[in-house]
Amino acid sequence: AKLNRDVAIKVLPEALARDPASLSRFEREAQAVAALSHPNILAIYDFGSAQGATYAVSELLEGDTLRARLAGGALPIRKAIDYGVHIVRGVAAAHERGIVHRDLKPENIFITKDGVVKILDFGLAKTAHTPAAPAETQLAADTTPGTVLGTVGYMSPEQVRGLAVDHRTDIFSFGAILYEMLTGRRAFRGDSHVETMNAILKEDPPEFAEINSALPSSLDRIIRRCLEKSPADRFHSAHDLAIALEAMSGASSQSAASIAPVAVPSSSRWRLPLLAGAALLVVGLGAFFAGRATSAAPEGSAPEFQRLTYRRGPVFSAKLAPDGTTIVFSAAWDGNPTQLFSTRAESPESLLLPYANADVVAISSKGELAIVSRRRNLRAYARPGTLARAPISSGASRDVLEDVQDADWLPDASNLVVTHVVNGRYRLEFPIGTSVYETGGWISHPRVSPDGRHVAFLDHPIMGDDRGSVAVIDASGTKKTLSPDYESTQGLAWLPSGREVWYTGALKGSGRSLYAATLDAHVRPVLRVPATLTIGDIASDGTVLLAHDNGRRGIVGRAPDETKERDLSWLDWSQPNAISDDGRTLLITEEGDGGGPGYAIYLRKTDGSPAVRLGAGEAMDLSPDGKWVLAQRLNPAPAQLFLMPTGAGDTRAVTNDDITHLAALFTPDGKQFVFAGFQPNKPPRTFIQSLSGGAPRPVTPEGVTGLLMAPGGTKVMARDSDGQRKLFPIDGGAPEPVRGLEPADGVIRFTADGRGLLVRRLIADGVAQISRVDLATGSRTPVRQIAPLRESLGNGGIGQILLTPDAGAYVYGYGVTLSDLYLVKGLR
Repeated sequence: AKLNRDVAIKVLPEALARDPASLSRFEREAQAVAALSHPNILAIYDFGSAQGATYAVSELLEGDTLRARLAGGALPIRKAIDYGVHIVRGVAAAHERGIVHRDLKPENIFITKDGVVKILDFGLAKTAHTPAAPAETQLAADTTPGTVLGTVGYMSPEQVRGLAVDHRTDIFSFGAILYEMLTGRRAFRGDSHVETMNAILKEDPPEFAEINSALPSSLDRIIRRCLEKSPADRFHSAHDLAIALEAMSGASSQSAASIAPVAVPSSSRWRLPLLAGAALLVVGLGAFFAGRATSAAPEGSAPEFQRLTYRRGPVFSAKLAPDGTTIVFSAAWDGNPTQLFSTRAESPESLLLPYANADVVAISSKGELAIVSRRRNLRAYARPGTLARAPISSGASRDVLEDVQDADWLPDASNLVVTHVVNGRYRLEFPIGTSVYETGGWISHPRVSPDGRHVAFLDHPIMGDDRGSVAVIDASGTKKTLSPDYESTQGLAWLPSGREVWYTGALKGSGRSLYAATLDAHVRPVLRVPATLTIGDIASDGTVLLAHDNGRRGIVGRAPDETKERDLSWLDWSQPNAISDDGRTLLITEEGDGGGPGYAIYLRKTDGSPAVRLGAGEAMDLSPDGKWVLAQRLNPAPAQLFLMPTGAGDTRAVTNDDITHLAALFTPDGKQFVFAGFQPNKPPRTFIQSLSGGAPRPVTPEGVTGLLMAPGGTKVMARDSDGQRKLFPIDGGAPEPVRGLEPADGVIRFTADGRGLLVRRLIADGVAQISRVDLATGSRTPVRQIAPLRESLGNGGIGQILLTPDAGAYVYGYGVTLSDLYLVKGLR
């Protein structure tokens, strides 16, 4: 009143004010914020007690949380970067004062009506163990290793493990937030929150190319550095991260669809001509692949796109034979391992070549292949293998050299140029055995000039990272860099005239585009589109071979008494949650389904009839009678559980406490449920609770979680602290070891009689063996094999498997990465 200023007053509820731990946290939050003075952090004006109420006075904010802004999906690239810069500036200010937030998430980021970003809720803040300045408030640490704090989905791996954390845990959380702002999807998500935590520990989020190929790959790399599992591999400070983002903020003003001039730091700068007297917009991939993409071709000339491949899966490499119409490429079609194929421009059919798990890296003037067999059937950078020579049609290959990343033929086909790993370092050999360049980074895509005098290549300074530049070298070892540094660069080829090297790279912004560089280091853009492109080759007539990717997630299943599988996906990100015991009803969670933001719950019959939307939420389990769905709501925190009817009726909450609920299943009688969750400042464990009310009761020790319940409802299976799976009695007592299980087994469910377990094990690429393990004897009996529905599964492999008790019906999740090859004529 004295200052005539509107403020916000945060009052600690009376019950919590009597709790020393809650009171301490509230006071610590106020002290933490008061120690900071930054425009991107909520300002605290006062703290105290009056008439028994403990309160904090802060500035009054008007606007929305970032979570509310994300309700409409992904943010525009420029807006996401701008918000990201503000968030990181605030985080950096906190870190400079020795304060770690530890609970960054969209709910704790506020966007005012004026567009100012404010970081809220320092309730979990902790002061790092570093010397404080004389006037600095030092906060007491209240947690020790073994305590899990944070919010699932945004926790760092060290938080999930309950280890000690420092400022780098905030960098990890920020990476997850930035990923969600740009993609509209959470970086880490599983079919349950336990699986989400497992994903944080072991998995990486899908690449931008799988979600929206128009997103800048350079931002993808910033995010992935934030999300490194080891803190030492992340940005060393929020200040460094802010610098990296600020460098992107200028580039973000160029829309991914805008064909604006591209400035290249070179002695001569080129600009894209304006087609039809004005800059055109590429309005989508459909328009691009229909031939409406713009390029640097002369006015009145438009490139022509001819699609070559029509199958499901990723393409890893592609080259043109000397005739200019035969294309050899490596791909993992329909869930199969990587194989080599040949096709012709005039035919949509592809011929399988007898070379498995290999990439084609070059085709000689005499039609002989150079192939590299990789050690893993995955796309990856800096992954050498065995170089071999092989006939283009059929016959046996002949090994040439180990530890080769890439290779190209000399013009007369007498020998090869290779990028060869020797004593852990990459070197360019021109030809094999003669080293002309060596680096502590790595080298890819060496290509010999048409006259045989030079080799152009991509020079990557960081091992395993595809950022880099284009360079050229001669036989004497004289090297020259032809291009600026790119955030991502993959693919390179010479023009038949030898006057230019064409390559695909992302300088700033919208994924890899096609560029050309002369030997005098003059760079110009050739083709910019809202897609991630990789150049494979250039024919003698100037036709260019290009590739492009995208992806999705779905469900395949087989209904009772049927002999064939069918795709049971509903939208483009379908996750299976439960199958009824009769195998005729499937519970599905969809993400961002058009009915609203976040997750939505569907029921679908396994006979393929349309799915029925039940409502918003993340599905956990279907009740034994099929009348209820046990589901989770994430907001407001902590995450709670509710029941949703499958028919008429109202939803109702079944939990309302301080436990963060991660995953849950009904008990066999449908009257109770078990769930994994954690209370404030404690590791997760398994609880059991009645649907009719009452407090939850612990089943497993702290740090031990598991939900699979035996048919009698008396025991829960969980992995003990020693890593062994055991049965924990619901009513207490010593756990019992489970006989017959092996480390490679994935437990799916108990058999109907409770005497055995149904387990899965991958026995080949995309093939799962389902077996019954007898709990009394430990013996196992094969039950069935689940082989992918090739035309539906693509290359993603089998995900979660759900079975009926007799294994007569089943469903499983899958993921797909799709690639297409194109021949493009008319580029100049």
